[in-house]
Amino acid sequence: MRKRAVFGSIVSSAAVLAVGWQIGVHDTATTTLSDAAPASAGGTPKASAAPSTAASAAPKATATPTPAQTAGPATPATAAATPSAAAEAPAASAAPSPAAAAPAPAPAPTAVDQNFTGSLISTRYGTIQVQITVNSGKITEVTALKLTDDGGRSVQISARAAPVLRSEVLSAQSANVASVSGATYTSDGYLQSVQSALDQAGL
Repeated sequence: MRKRAVFGSIVSSAAVLAVGWQIGVHDTATTTLSDAAPASAGGTPKASAAPSTAASAAPKATATPTPAQTAGPATPATAAATPSAAAEAPAASAAPSPAAAAPAPAPAPTAVDQNFTGSLISTRYGTIQVQITVNSGKITEVTALKLTDDGGRSVQISARAAPVLRSEVLSAQSANVASVSGATYTSDGYLQSVQSALDQAGL
């Protein structure tokens, strides 16, 4: 009886183990199938869900330029080219005219006084010498360089006769004038020296 009880317990234990093993295998297979099914079914939604936000944001980043940005610079470029061409136009018209470059006429030469000194004439009361000034062929001045000086009386006569003879020569423009009364020697010497100067001047 005792052996039959032990054998029965062994068989019972083996049966329990067998049933438990079968349950474990079933659970493992069920778990494997359940894990594999969501993996394939869930993979698709995850792949489709990712682009939902990224794909919608990408087109906004590559927005096309507005018409104002492309058409704006074209108008100022054309406007700046027009003034530059207009600024070059006046430079060509700045050349000096032939009338402005013509040389000014030379000034007319001014007349120059020329002096001619007559010969030294010896008289009874001393020597006489006269100088004349000529300008443009005309006697403009008569200057007595030396007059008779032999004694006081001779000096007085020469001092009185010289201005009269000067005025007569300028009026006549020659030495052909009358002698001063009371000053014959002085007048002769004075007019001879004037004629010598006129000869040098070619008058």
